[in-house]
Amino acid sequence: MSTPSQALRKKQAPIKDGYRKDPSSAVVTLKSSGTLDASSITCKLSDGPAVKEASRIAGLHQKAGGDDPTISGELCSGDMLLDALVACSGVTLKAVATALGIPIASGTVSAEGDLDFKGTMGVDRDAPVGMTDIRLEFQVKFGEREDGREVSDEEVEKLGKLTERYCVVLQTLVHKPTIKVRLAGNGGGKEEEGVLREIIHGSTL
Repeated sequence: MSTPSQALRKKQAPIKDGYRKDPSSAVVTLKSSGTLDASSITCKLSDGPAVKEASRIAGLHQKAGGDDPTISGELCSGDMLLDALVACSGVTLKAVATALGIPIASGTVSAEGDLDFKGTMGVDRDAPVGMTDIRLEFQVKFGEREDGREVSDEEVEKLGKLTERYCVVLQTLVHKPTIKVRLAGNGGGKEEEGVLREIIHGSTL
């Protein structure tokens, strides 16, 4: 009976070989989308594999050896990152529009991110690990004002700039934060009774 480590290597081996033979097959564009409406300052994420399970269980993407998310219910963390961007920017846009008195009847928010799995799979050391290009787009239908005034180009420009400025997730991605990583482990079956052996890794990125 194979160990989990052996099973994962066996599953990933043909995937890695495929990326070595055809590097372009490792590149995928992850996507997320949501909708806006006139009734609330919210952004509803669209139904799909990335929002299927309320438990939000993360797993490997199929390009990294994971199972079909429609069957496993396991979500790719990259999809979840784009979900967060769509949700945060959509809510921010609605809040800014409300503050500016710009009526929004409906709209959609979509985000795409390009990811090369050769990097995270260790197939090519020169390939980046993480998304290299993210595209965020809003398609908005404005409502009618009581005084009949149309939404001007200047107002749309201001709405876009303020949405960018005050979206927490977008600004976190744009301005790389200082991140501290700590990994602590113990156990393994060889510890003496009453003695705790802890192994620690730490770094600041």
